[in-house]
Amino acid sequence: MICTTIQNKTYDEILALLDDPWIEMAEIRLDRCDLSDEEIEDLFANTDTPLIATCRIVEVGAKEAERRLGVAIRAGARFADLEIEADVAFSKRFRSACEECGTEIIRSFHDFSGTPDLEYLKQVRDRCYRYGADIAKIVVTAHSAEDAARVMALYGAGEPNGRAMPGQGSPCGTLPGPLPVADGRGLISFAMGDAGRDTRIECLKRGAPFSYASLSDAEATAPGQIDYITMHREVYGNWRGFFRNSLQMPASKSFAQRAIIAAALADGRSHLRGYSPCADSESALEVARTLGAKVRIDGSTLTIDGIGGAHTSLDTLHTGESGLLTRLMIPLMATINDCPVTITGEKTLTHRPLKGVSDIMASFGVIVRENTVPMHVDGRIIPGVAEISGKDGSQLISGLLTALPLFDKPSTLIVTEPKSIPYMFITCDVLKHFGIKISAEMEGDQKMIEEQDWSGCTGVTFKIRGGQHYHAADFDIEGDWSSAANFLVAGAIYGKAEVEGLDTKSLQADLTIADILVEAGAVVSELDGAVCISRAPLEGFEADLNNAPDIFPIVSILAAFCEGESVISGAGRLVGKESNRAEAILEMLSGLGVKAGITGDDLHIEGETLTSRLLNGRMLKGGNFTSRGDHRMAMALKIASIGADGPIVIDDTACVAKSFPGFWEMFD
Repeated sequence: MICTTIQNKTYDEILALLDDPWIEMAEIRLDRCDLSDEEIEDLFANTDTPLIATCRIVEVGAKEAERRLGVAIRAGARFADLEIEADVAFSKRFRSACEECGTEIIRSFHDFSGTPDLEYLKQVRDRCYRYGADIAKIVVTAHSAEDAARVMALYGAGEPNGRAMPGQGSPCGTLPGPLPVADGRGLISFAMGDAGRDTRIECLKRGAPFSYASLSDAEATAPGQIDYITMHREVYGNWRGFFRNSLQMPASKSFAQRAIIAAALADGRSHLRGYSPCADSESALEVARTLGAKVRIDGSTLTIDGIGGAHTSLDTLHTGESGLLTRLMIPLMATINDCPVTITGEKTLTHRPLKGVSDIMASFGVIVRENTVPMHVDGRIIPGVAEISGKDGSQLISGLLTALPLFDKPSTLIVTEPKSIPYMFITCDVLKHFGIKISAEMEGDQKMIEEQDWSGCTGVTFKIRGGQHYHAADFDIEGDWSSAANFLVAGAIYGKAEVEGLDTKSLQADLTIADILVEAGAVVSELDGAVCISRAPLEGFEADLNNAPDIFPIVSILAAFCEGESVISGAGRLVGKESNRAEAILEMLSGLGVKAGITGDDLHIEGETLTSRLLNGRMLKGGNFTSRGDHRMAMALKIASIGADGPIVIDDTACVAKSFPGFWEMFD
């Protein structure tokens, strides 16, 4: 990325500059801008542009530099820069403040007279790391191409965010061999002076998270600094990125399908607001009609007259391509249907194994012999106490939670090895609106207790009172975080995005995309009900998607543009999706030219920043790709196409209608 240095500006002038779309991130020279504490606080607290707080000791003295930096850090500065010459006490206080506030530390070294020898530069770099630097910034003065090559030599194979590149043909001359440095650290190393001009872009090729530009030649902070418009053109050329505002997300089909079935079971008339059609939700409406409910659609509002306590006598029930709907209806058919029933489906559902269904239903006295649709369901649920495994997912458990309240006797459902835990609680939340009460107790480790982290949950016990009835309700369907993840990742990698219609306090598991983006380094904020995402230097991350397997494909695309290795857990959950999604993701990444592999339950991906890919000619590879009929894969491939060196042709694009029929139109 390109960081524009802003100096000698007033508060209002800085605000105006930060609205300039050419300014991706900015360094605010607090030693050269006459700003009050209130203005500093407002700048660093209320902008989506990644900002660096810099205040040179030589300009204002140590005491004043510490004070101004402290205001910016406490306000939420993304980065704070302190020269390595600062005394030990100041350095310790600075480091403590940054760690407490989540500000990344830049420790910087400047030589305005020349370029020291390589061994000395290595010692300075390592000293920056010892003093807590997340990023070591080494800036020297080059009087020759040899000086420039020497400072570039700090980037070697051992440098985690830099790559050993061939020296021949480089504007900085031939480079020596790779040099190891501490793992997990960033490096920005370049030279001042006319002889060092090209190193300001060359460092981006070597993997520097960002480089510095001036507002104009007249406002350069050092000789050889390039103005930000020129640097932007040299780095990005004709590439334009992704900038979208006011993207309205469709309804969450996880909420919609549950609410539709609950409304169909209810006595009276329910109104479901915020509905948008997709294949899976339309299948749920057809199931509601088949059960005997009356459905009317008026714009984005569904009106459903439920069947109350009526029973059905259906020979067959068609659930479309929806795995959730199928698993919801298996227990319900064994509750309200008075004869054996065959559940049928279509497309990818017909060859997706519904693992664990036979064993779990057998524990309630229901016979289900097949593990794919068509599926024959014979028998009536016997309520009571049952311990079942949740290792194959939450959907059948959601079906049991929907069905068991209708029996006269109470039931206790003890779920071991739970997966996709948030979706069980989405079910409880939706059912509560329709008059069904279910209590739940979670068991887990200390992390789960202290941080309410789903991944630490080892078991859930649901207690379901018998003799309950579904009552009509007015219900607002949430926007879909699974769909939003695609556009949020696009904004984080390629520019900016503003997504509307989302609940930031949602129970949806895919809300975790916001946490993943923050960990990767993107800027995430909420403004007037919209979730806003902005590009920032991205780095490798770790994520556990056992509870959110639907966003695995798009998170893998994010990882491809994060410097270093990312590790995504939960690959074992992907086999039974619309495709063998683990296999599909590896095939996709290989075709795109991204190094990746699965070890146990973890997907490992080697990533590289967008600017490094652009400058090194290593954009993702275009070509012909298969979505395998999987809507999540098709959408991820489309987001990947923005960063490809040629068109990405997807064999089946119609499959996105399963969850997001308007995806292509919204993308374009």
